[in-house]
Amino acid sequence: MFDIVPWLVQRMRLIAALFFCIIASAANAQDVSAWAADKYSAVRLLAGSRNGAVLLGGIGFKLDPGWKTYWRSPGDSGVPPRFDFSKSENVEAVNVLWPAPKKFPDGNGGFSLGYHDQVVVPLRIVTKNADQPVTLRAHIDYAVCDKLCIPVDADLELPFVSVASMQDSVLSSALESVPKPASIGDPNPLTIRDVKRIGPKTVQVNVVAPEGVEAALFVEGPTPDWALPIPKLAKREPHNVQRFTFDLDGVPPGVSPNGAALKFTLSGGNRTYEFNTNLN
Repeated sequence: MFDIVPWLVQRMRLIAALFFCIIASAANAQDVSAWAADKYSAVRLLAGSRNGAVLLGGIGFKLDPGWKTYWRSPGDSGVPPRFDFSKSENVEAVNVLWPAPKKFPDGNGGFSLGYHDQVVVPLRIVTKNADQPVTLRAHIDYAVCDKLCIPVDADLELPFVSVASMQDSVLSSALESVPKPASIGDPNPLTIRDVKRIGPKTVQVNVVAPEGVEAALFVEGPTPDWALPIPKLAKREPHNVQRFTFDLDGVPPGVSPNGAALKFTLSGGNRTYEFNTNLN
């Protein structure tokens, strides 16, 4: 005779497993918006856990093979993404936390700075009232490029509702790719040892990197209308020093670079740092 008890137990376990999968999928779905897709890319919002007055969110980009989008400073060519969060509800401010970029040829003999494949740009969101509902709304303008560049815009919306978001681990991982604050001369394995002015136009930056690590260095001026070139590796010195140089090209007309606040982003291996200094 057929023993129905083991069969019932197996069926109940299967139903329970399916139930928990449905619950998990529903929880995951409420922590991300739908993808806003164009022909070569897609973008969406991610929501972290809802606790306190400061929340962690993110903007996820997905790019087709060979296509790139840009960092806040696009390099020799390109268009930086623009984000407008002004239509959000119960949001005081949104701080965009940029992951360190990659350098890639721009097809015109120069280099652009940005991202390929997939990237999550973390957002630090300050609420007006921690006890009230929060809805993040973003208008996003960005460009994707391969052999040609295509402008894209998207409007996205996502409420923050989860006490324990399914996206927390994704957002924590994205935060690891955001440069950590550092100071010139810090005794880190990867650091900027010094920044020197060589003559009226050239700046020299000495980087210390671990043995076998190829450092990447980027520089930004005090305002977006500065368009400084990407520093180039000029020489390797003893004691793991890599010497970079760049000329003070791209300074706005009529502006003196003396004393200007420069921001350096330094990457190498699995480390990335951000340095702020004034040009002497």
